[in-house]
Amino acid sequence: MRYEEEFPEVPIDSRDLKRIKDKDLYETVEEVFDTKTVMTIYELMRRRVIKRMNGVVNAGKEARVYLGYGYKDEELAVKIYLTSTAEFRRGILKYIMGDPRFRYVPNDTRKLIYLWTRKEYRNLKKMYDVGVSVPRPIAVLNNVLVMEFIGKNGVRAPLLKEIWQELSEEDLMYIYEQVIDNLKKIVCKAGLVHADFSEFNIMVKNDLSIVVIDVSQAVSLEHPNAIEFLDRDIRNIYRFFREEVGLDIPSVDEIKGEVFSCLKREVGLF
Repeated sequence: MRYEEEFPEVPIDSRDLKRIKDKDLYETVEEVFDTKTVMTIYELMRRRVIKRMNGVVNAGKEARVYLGYGYKDEELAVKIYLTSTAEFRRGILKYIMGDPRFRYVPNDTRKLIYLWTRKEYRNLKKMYDVGVSVPRPIAVLNNVLVMEFIGKNGVRAPLLKEIWQELSEEDLMYIYEQVIDNLKKIVCKAGLVHADFSEFNIMVKNDLSIVVIDVSQAVSLEHPNAIEFLDRDIRNIYRFFREEVGLDIPSVDEIKGEVFSCLKREVGLF
């Protein structure tokens, strides 16, 4: 399998469903996803991106993440976006409109979700390439994103929100330092703003290294609301580590100063 692939949208004919031989695949997803989504997964199997799929490891209103396996039996995270929710469409438009990378915004909900899925792939790739700790992107096709699985033996790594009370103050300070380092890389190296950076979107591995997840809403620094989203990210970080956890960390303004300083140095803004 190649390092990473962004496949063009594939039109799916429902009559092709007759060609599916893998009943386990169909039974895994047919209760939630439509025929086009099932066929998209089958196409990724045909292209040898995914060898097989198991059950759900995380379920949300807009997407589900399944455990998959590649052709070297490596664990994969297969994220599948639902394509029929109008409420989701309304929620994501503010993260697409104004982003110079996406000048054409389709009216069709399914095509918009396809665009959103590609957006997450591209955000992951851009972050990964500059050293942000994110899952390695592997492939994207239609509403299906395939990436590195963060966890072991089919069990995902815990979120920071789920595990922080089990950690020492020293451990939490180590995690905070990683969070700030990754925040600066996202902004100053990748030229993006996460726009939903919080304890719910940070995984913690056994060695206490972190992995930033759910980057679909991340926007370019050229987005008209980028600085507003960055301010919100910083306040989320401060709220969690200072007000919830109780660590003695720099103030919101001091954190902003660190990030804006690297912006000036790296990209000449402000």
